[in-house]
Amino acid sequence: MSARRDEIAAALRANQVVIVAGETGSGKTTQLPKICLSIGRGPLRAGEPPGRSGGLIGHTQPRRIAATSTAKRIAQELGSPVGEHVGYQVRFNDTMSPGASIKLMTDGILLAETQNDPLLRAYDTIIIDEAHERSLNIDFLIGYLRQILPRRPDLKIIITSATIDAKRFAEHFAHNGKPAPVIEVSGRLYPVEVRYRPIREDVAPNAANAATTPSPKSAQAKERDLYDGIVDAVDELCRLGPGDVLVFLPGEREIRETAEALRKHHPPHTEILPLFARLSVQEQERVFKPSGARRIVLATNVAETSLTVPGIRYVVDTGLARVKRYSYRNKVEQLQIEAVSQAAANQRAGRCGRVADGVCIRLYEESDFASRPRFTDPEILRSSLAAVILRMKALRLTDIEQFPFIEPPLGRAVADGYQLLQELGAVDDANQLTPMGRQVAKLPLDPRVARMILAAREQHCLREVLIIASALSVQDPRDRPQEAQEAADQAHRRFFDDKSDLPSEFLGWVRLWKWFEDAVAHKKSNKQLQDQCRANFLSHLRLREWRDVHSQLLTTVTEQGWRLNDSEPTYEQVHKALLTGLLGNIGCKIDDGEKGRDSRGREYLGARGIKFHLWPGSLIAKKVGRWIIAAELVETSRLFARTLARIEPEWLEQVGRHLLKISWSDPHWEKKAGQVLALERATLYGLVVYQHRRIHYGPMNPVEARELFIRRALVEGEFDTRLPFFAHNQRLVREIENLEHKSRRQDVLVDDELIYAFYDRAIPADIYNQVSFEKWYRETSESVKGGKLLYLNRDELMRHEAAGITTDLFPKTMTIAGVDMGLTYHFEPGSHRDGVTLTVPLYALNQVRPERADWLVPGMIKEKVHLLLKSLPQKLRRHCVPLPDYAAGFVDRHPFGEGDLIDVLIADIREQTGTMIKRADFKLETLPAHHAMNFKVIDEHGRQLDMGRNLAQLRAELGGQAQQSFQSIAARDVPAAEAGQYENLTSWSFGELPELLEIRKGNQTLFGYPALVDRGDHCDVEVFDDPQEAARVHHAGLRRLFALQLREQVKFIEKNVPNLQQMAMQYMTLGTQEQLREQIVQVALDRACLQAPLPRNEAEFNTRKDEGRARLSLLAQEIARLVGSILAEYAGLPRKLLQAKPYGTTYQDMEAQLGRLMHKSFIADTPYTQLVHYPRYLKGMAMRVDKLKGDAPRDAQRLQEMTPLIQQWQRAEKQLRTQGRGAADARLDEFRWMLEELRVALFAQELRTPVPMSVKRLQKVWESMQR
Repeated sequence: MSARRDEIAAALRANQVVIVAGETGSGKTTQLPKICLSIGRGPLRAGEPPGRSGGLIGHTQPRRIAATSTAKRIAQELGSPVGEHVGYQVRFNDTMSPGASIKLMTDGILLAETQNDPLLRAYDTIIIDEAHERSLNIDFLIGYLRQILPRRPDLKIIITSATIDAKRFAEHFAHNGKPAPVIEVSGRLYPVEVRYRPIREDVAPNAANAATTPSPKSAQAKERDLYDGIVDAVDELCRLGPGDVLVFLPGEREIRETAEALRKHHPPHTEILPLFARLSVQEQERVFKPSGARRIVLATNVAETSLTVPGIRYVVDTGLARVKRYSYRNKVEQLQIEAVSQAAANQRAGRCGRVADGVCIRLYEESDFASRPRFTDPEILRSSLAAVILRMKALRLTDIEQFPFIEPPLGRAVADGYQLLQELGAVDDANQLTPMGRQVAKLPLDPRVARMILAAREQHCLREVLIIASALSVQDPRDRPQEAQEAADQAHRRFFDDKSDLPSEFLGWVRLWKWFEDAVAHKKSNKQLQDQCRANFLSHLRLREWRDVHSQLLTTVTEQGWRLNDSEPTYEQVHKALLTGLLGNIGCKIDDGEKGRDSRGREYLGARGIKFHLWPGSLIAKKVGRWIIAAELVETSRLFARTLARIEPEWLEQVGRHLLKISWSDPHWEKKAGQVLALERATLYGLVVYQHRRIHYGPMNPVEARELFIRRALVEGEFDTRLPFFAHNQRLVREIENLEHKSRRQDVLVDDELIYAFYDRAIPADIYNQVSFEKWYRETSESVKGGKLLYLNRDELMRHEAAGITTDLFPKTMTIAGVDMGLTYHFEPGSHRDGVTLTVPLYALNQVRPERADWLVPGMIKEKVHLLLKSLPQKLRRHCVPLPDYAAGFVDRHPFGEGDLIDVLIADIREQTGTMIKRADFKLETLPAHHAMNFKVIDEHGRQLDMGRNLAQLRAELGGQAQQSFQSIAARDVPAAEAGQYENLTSWSFGELPELLEIRKGNQTLFGYPALVDRGDHCDVEVFDDPQEAARVHHAGLRRLFALQLREQVKFIEKNVPNLQQMAMQYMTLGTQEQLREQIVQVALDRACLQAPLPRNEAEFNTRKDEGRARLSLLAQEIARLVGSILAEYAGLPRKLLQAKPYGTTYQDMEAQLGRLMHKSFIADTPYTQLVHYPRYLKGMAMRVDKLKGDAPRDAQRLQEMTPLIQQWQRAEKQLRTQGRGAADARLDEFRWMLEELRVALFAQELRTPVPMSVKRLQKVWESMQR
């Protein structure tokens, strides 16, 4: 530096800007201010006493420690105390005296002075030192100085750096096209040898190309290689001789892992010292106190330029560093491990050439070094620009896009800065400074924190938020030493482990503040206070710094005339204030459905779609809940949120209203509210703050709301109003719609669009709800002639007349079983309501006759008959052409609704044309659905229970409920039932039991069918709604009453059934002995007492009882003998049938036959007239099996001949079962036994049949059944 002193002085006299590029140790930092003094810069002239004859020499440093140490060194060289000729000003500390000439300061202090001294007239010379760091402050200062130079021709600027892109700086300060002069000075450095020891991945020894193909490694394996490489490098350096080793690592975790690896390696006589920013002061000071042992210092890039570690002769450079980058996409700071630049690598190597020849081992390839960027990216290219933009706006400088930065920031970075300021309300949509922005700019803080303080004033929580804001502006005072992490966490828990329902680490700062203030107030000495802090794992110096920042903030707000709150604010007030500055740091927990998972591992969805986790060291991570805010989002191995608090989403709506994106969905007319409502959804940076909120849609979209109001309320009739026009119009519309449904055409009522157009023309554009509409109508209708405003007439609503639609043809009700049931009409093909619907009360469901319902209504029967005729095969329907005329004639010839429609039509065709037609000839499935009656079943309150066109299915599902409903009505109407005379009967003591009973319900008469019901040890009388069901139940009930009256005779029979034990053995595959005995007794009672007609009064019952008593025992013995012979034939038959198994179809037929004949209740269920033939049927089956071996083809042929008959009967029987309970057909039962006789005739002719049987004979019988 001394060799270039005169050259520098000459350049400074001749130029306004000089660039000095000097190596570390050149002395430029201390010598440049003295050179400036020697050429007359500053107030202190050579040979003159101190005075104020000129401006100050300002000298900036990037860090406070550098500013204070440099000031002390220069003052020492000038032989004066600090502050007299040379002083410094850093945050909260100013040593400048009125006579001082040189002012050391941080670059932030000089920037702050630009607000009150825009042209920096307090200075005649400014030295910007360590410009290579390219911090935001440095870049902004360089651009700012360039702007003011033309207005300050007397101002001299010196830019210095150890490793600097001198050409870029020189060109930046070019004057009249001539770059600023660059002077390079050499430092007092010893030679440094650089050795490259790259960490290589293991190669795959068995691979074909093992020499060139590395095997893939996990991140953990690569870290182990890094630590092994460091250990090897330290070993190599230790062998070279004495001297301390400085190892550069990217972060705290890597330092701790490396320290552990080195300690396990046990280098002899070695002390291992970590060095990073979060270390306590005591731990940092150990680095600067040499000891007798060799020291290995493990440091982050803080040791590149900020701190000079004494005694370093060797450096191990991993080539990595944690670099803070702001993500413009995610709006978060990312702290990622990156390869350092060439300049940073050279700085690291230079740290070992200060005391002797040094050696630097780089753990990467030399080619890797050559490919790296020359310089570290300037901070302006990797930071949020919100604070820079705000400051420029406050200083009324040019827009940031035109500001002369050395390297202009990216466009997206500028847009991001403006976006944040808009979020804070500091700039408007035109990016102009707002009153709020001016207030934010006055506070010397990050814009986010400043915004919180302004909001705190409004929320009356300024005292608490000043504490929190100042805490967020300094380094965390909590210490967490590696060897005492659990103890530190336990000590900090008293402040930050919030056990309330609304946990907040922000309020933890308030609790810590109060503790420290109390400790300061009651301290006996500074040492005691320091010990107290140390015991609680707190940095006393950082706590004092926190107090200093708070003091400055307090002074600032006091100067604004603001007063601190006296009362304690609520949690909501404090966090609403914090939210104003942290709206971009909100998060909502992602509900991933995993059970038992630690909430600290749960993901949160943040602003703009980012996802993050809660900081693992947070003491309230398990408690914060669904919505949170965080002081910061930092990305290391993952994206983490730090300093947390729970919030309510409602607060976001209040605080961030200007940022909410509102959308509406499902706008719809709400009849009850009398207005158009919609569902509102609000998002903040993509997070749903609320949704499905019902709001009045009219003010949001008057045009659409008005249209919906007219269409839904006025046209479709969803309107609750007493205005007379509306009732009139709706009545007309309903009348015309009923005509359409009945005539099954949709061209009578005019289109809705015409009705809409009618209203649209008359109603003003600003009417979109009921209140405004009714007000307008009342005010306007008085002036309309006749007061007929908005009245429609019939001609306006109809396209043409609908002739032939009368109530006779389309009645409103249908009377069935004495009940008037409503009829409604609907024309909508494909709909389940299409056609005519009969509304059936539940109690009358079982009394609806499907035969009557098939006739529909008189207005529809002609078309249905036409379609039935059309469904016939062509060879049959040709006898009825023209079909429309035949259908019209049929309707004229036959009374409506009498008989089964198909049967009546078959008879009519036979009579009119002589053509024989069967039911199966009609293809009923081809008829449209509306030609089948639709049944709607309702309960006593009018609620729909079910709807459908299949009456049998409705009865199957609801028949039981219908019976109960009917019986409850009957019980209320029958006096004897109310008196209990029909209950607990063991004898006929209830008078006459009629077959039909009239029951009154209102003004209607229902028909019921009384019957005795078997209850086991007694009988009850109940009234049924279905005659067949009543007959079945009554038969069983009478049998029980006879059994109770003939108790002694029944007991005798039960004890004396002939051969019961033997029969039970043969019956055991079907049922139990008790079931066998019970059926024999039942059949005996049926034959003795229950021959038709059944008794209906006491006298008839007693007569039948006396007759039965005389012959009951003989009949029981006769039945037992018959059952014995049946079971004897059956005993070996199942096993014998197995012989037919090789004859598949035959075996299947016989197995099905046996199953129909022989089942658990075959004795009681089979008519006695058929039961007597069972022995012959079973014997015939055995004979058929015996014949199979000799003539199987003949058996198969005969079976093939009768199979169509079997299938026809099975289909008909299945269809009958689906018609619901009580359904029966004596003709089908008779045909079933004819099939059994046909089997005997075909397969066991020797056994004879009572009447001749053949396939043709049965085919004729079947055809006659279908007519």
